[in-house]
Amino acid sequence: MASKGPETPPPPPPAKKRARRRHSAVVGYLSGIFTFLSLLALAAGGAFYYGKVMFDQPGPLAQETSVLIPRNQGVSEISDQLARAGVIDHPKVFEIGVRLYRNNDKLRYGEYGFPAGVSMREAMEILVSGKAIEHALTIPEGLTSLQIVERLREAPLLTGDVREIPPEGSLLPETYRYTRGMSRAQLVSRMQQEQKELLERVWRERDPAVPVKTPADLVTLASLVERETGVAEERARVAAVFVNRLNKGMRLQSDPTIVYGLVGGRATLGRSLTRTDIQSRTPYNTYVVKGLPAGPIANPGRQALEAAAQPAKTGDLYFVADGAGGHAFGRTLVEHNRNVQKWRQIERTRGAPADRVAPDEAAPEPDDAAAETPPSSAAPASSTPPARPERRRGG
Repeated sequence: MASKGPETPPPPPPAKKRARRRHSAVVGYLSGIFTFLSLLALAAGGAFYYGKVMFDQPGPLAQETSVLIPRNQGVSEISDQLARAGVIDHPKVFEIGVRLYRNNDKLRYGEYGFPAGVSMREAMEILVSGKAIEHALTIPEGLTSLQIVERLREAPLLTGDVREIPPEGSLLPETYRYTRGMSRAQLVSRMQQEQKELLERVWRERDPAVPVKTPADLVTLASLVERETGVAEERARVAAVFVNRLNKGMRLQSDPTIVYGLVGGRATLGRSLTRTDIQSRTPYNTYVVKGLPAGPIANPGRQALEAAAQPAKTGDLYFVADGAGGHAFGRTLVEHNRNVQKWRQIERTRGAPADRVAPDEAAPEPDDAAAETPPSSAAPASSTPPARPERRRGG
């Protein structure tokens, strides 16, 4: 009987079973990660959706308000400022939303109006638009440059100061819109630029028969028209009186030029003119100097410039207040003196100042075109431009 050999060891367990176990562990691990990521994505999506709803829904603002956003503010500072103003109630949501929309570098400084119930998205769009609140400042016609600068200094929403008073006649009286924080110097520059552009157009379209040599002369003539009448319909006719007198070599005899020669840019004498005032030798007094005064006596408006450039076609040489807010015009000194007498009667009825200068009713009519008319009685200067007293007249 043959002897048995050594027993062979049992074979190792199949490798597939161990591989399956490892595979199951990896699958489980990956499945857990996937589930976690899915839950995380679901949570993020929910949070995003909730944040978007909050970003788009009406906000807490009960009534319209304005907020001033200073320069160099970051989105977080702006968010906090809007929250303090009651525009939004979730500054972090607003900040995240602005960043997600990639507008964090597009928010503009300025004063902005926010309507009641404005959403965070709408608030963001308002700030991105840069459409800040605009304020209006009206500069009346006929003010001097000094008076205009004083008005700018009184406007509390403007900043800075005007270092030098602009040249007389270089500013265009108009209603200007500006944003809070604009500098006064900027607004002055706008006034000068608009006056320059208007003057260029008016000069191109002027009547060549008007005896002015330069645009500066036209501004000077227009300033006399502006200070003589506040009635729009009369401006072209008042301009015609001055043009007719210039063409005849007659002195313009405009009372506002006396006042400007005495007080300059203050433009207010504060009393009636006297005979001494009429005889004052200043380069502006058109009762003394021939032709136009040394320069503008105010800043004329658009209509006065246009009237000076295209005066009415009349033979008028005189005008005086008519008692109804306008003026009575005359071609001859005789006719003018009759109008003066009528006005004096109105003055006496109303109670004329004691220091009034008596009219020269007996002054002779000029014999030829170059003859000089004696100055007629002076009228009191304007007290506060742009209101024009009825008694003021030229010639």
